Amino acid sequence: MNRRGRFRFERIIWLLLLTSALLYGIDFWVFGDGRGICAGFIGNLAFLPLYVLFVTLMIERILKDREREALRTKMNMVIGLFFTEAGTGLLREGLTFMQDSDEVSRSLRVSAQWERKHFGRALQQLKTREPSVDSRRGDLCRLRRFLAEKKEFMLRLLENPNLLEHDEFTDLLWAVSHLVQELETRPELTGLPEPDLDHLSGDIKRVCIHLLAQWVEYMKHLQQDYPYLFSLAIRTSPMDPDARVILGELPALSPAPPVRLSPPEEGSSEGSDRTMAGVAPES
Repeated sequence: MNRRGRFRFERIIWLLLLTSALLYGIDFWVFGDGRGICAGFIGNLAFLPLYVLFVTLMIERILKDREREALRTKMNMVIGLFFTEAGTGLLREGLTFMQDSDEVSRSLRVSAQWERKHFGRALQQLKTREPSVDSRRGDLCRLRRFLAEKKEFMLRLLENPNLLEHDEFTDLLWAVSHLVQELETRPELTGLPEPDLDHLSGDIKRVCIHLLAQWVEYMKHLQQDYPYLFSLAIRTSPMDPDARVILGELPALSPAPPVRLSPPEEGSSEGSDRTMAGVAPES
């Protein structure tokens, strides 16, 4: 606080003290009950610590709630950007490595009819039953190319300070970053020994577990707060092989009726020729 601010603060304190003394003086001058004034002053003074404690706790709680809500909004924006740029595509790639991909897709096929209980049931199912992943099923080279294209983007996400308050999403980014390193450090991904393929299966499985849980939470957030984004997310869902971005079917275009040219009347050829030449026909 600078000198000018300190001086203003001191003026406010003295003004409040003088106002209090003036009001007590008016009370004594009107009623003349000094004993009652002292009793009231001591009673108010005894209640002051409780008042300060109550006000402090309430204000602190309100500020924390606002800060938490602002942080949640920022994190949801970051998570939404992740799924828009990389998460949805990565989920499609991960499904190709799952042995039970059909069952996982059916159980997590979010629709417009889903309610809060459906999202809770899906998250509980992910906690109790992990997907079965095998690195031999999918295309490791294609997965490496995809992650290489998104590597810089995910590294920028890790620099976001808000991630410190979201452990689950941070774990997802670290799992993806580790998988990128595992794939990039191998010069060839074909003809790998069985222990190495089993190790990559575990790395892909770790990514899929975190990714599926975050995707369900993300869809739940969109349904509650952004219905228009939720509609697009359903129409581009990697869990639904029949999902289409276009709403409904395009109407079939009926063929245009053929143009029939009537034969020119007798004697009209000369008039037509004169009209095309820019000469008005004689009346």
